[in-house]
Amino acid sequence: MSTGDTSKSDDYESVLAGSSRNVASFERKRSTLENIQHMLHSNPSLVPLIVLTASVLIFGLYLGSRFMSAFALTLILQQVAIVGIVGAAQSLVILIAGIELSVGAIMVLSSVVMGQMAMNVGLPAPLAIAVGFGVGALCGAINGFLVAWVKLPPFIVTLGTWQIFLATNFLYSANETIRSQEIAQEAPLLQFFGESIRFGGAVFTFGVIAMVLLVVGLAYALNNTAWGRHVYAVGDDAEAAELSGVQVKRTVLSVYILAGVICAFAGWVLIGRLGSVSPTSGQFTNIESITAVVIGGISLFGGRGSIMGMLFGALIVGVFNLGLRIIGTDPQWTYMLIGFLIIGAVAVDQWIRKVSA
Repeated sequence: MSTGDTSKSDDYESVLAGSSRNVASFERKRSTLENIQHMLHSNPSLVPLIVLTASVLIFGLYLGSRFMSAFALTLILQQVAIVGIVGAAQSLVILIAGIELSVGAIMVLSSVVMGQMAMNVGLPAPLAIAVGFGVGALCGAINGFLVAWVKLPPFIVTLGTWQIFLATNFLYSANETIRSQEIAQEAPLLQFFGESIRFGGAVFTFGVIAMVLLVVGLAYALNNTAWGRHVYAVGDDAEAAELSGVQVKRTVLSVYILAGVICAFAGWVLIGRLGSVSPTSGQFTNIESITAVVIGGISLFGGRGSIMGMLFGALIVGVFNLGLRIIGTDPQWTYMLIGFLIIGAVAVDQWIRKVSA
């Protein structure tokens, strides 16, 4: 350094002598309420987990061993297995800011195709199941194409295909049920997910185990793969995602196809749950899946939420159903409480979004 530079440096030091060198901070301290809001935004499944834990504890304290037994708690899992699987499909679609009203119809149509292919056409059970999965994928592809490429609103598209798939189901099956005894004799693989294993008083059907594995697998894919990050990005802001290089149309199509395949899987589990193939089953599964998603903290605006939260939401409904049934209350009270939970979940979501903006 030259002598001139050294003298300039000394001049600066003399000017700054005695002055505070701290950088001004414009960040105000968050209140406790704001810290809670930001924590809930970072962990969207925390609210349904808290509600689920509180519900189990309250019913457990009131009902004692009638509710807090291994059999009763695993019975809840059995009751929500179908909704949990279909809710996984619904979660994927809602995460991209869509909606899937045809999930129940795809599930039932796929199960009917599996049954008809195995029992009436004479295909081997594995091949019949594969055809059912293909039907689910095709239904999802139709929805995805109309939403992504034709640019029709998801609500209108799936409202229309719900009616189309449901009518196809009734026309194809001639509204006839395939009985459990017939399936057990000729295609027992169709009833695989109705079989169970026991651990003491706990009873786990293979359908319950499949639901848990599916949710865990999808949670990993959403949080640890490029595809999962694209799903969240499309739901958060599709235009920004496209500008950043995300192939939005392909992502949307992949989500709807995967949702259709998951619904077909739910159809297979449904056969195991019922033991038979019924074209009239699962009439309200679409509404039940949306209920699980909303109570589970997944935002209907897309781009935020956890599929684990959906599972907690489904379990909350199951806890209320079983708890109030043991108490002996009118079933309408269950619907009323679930209605309050839905409104409360949406209000909490709006509150969190406002603070995080």
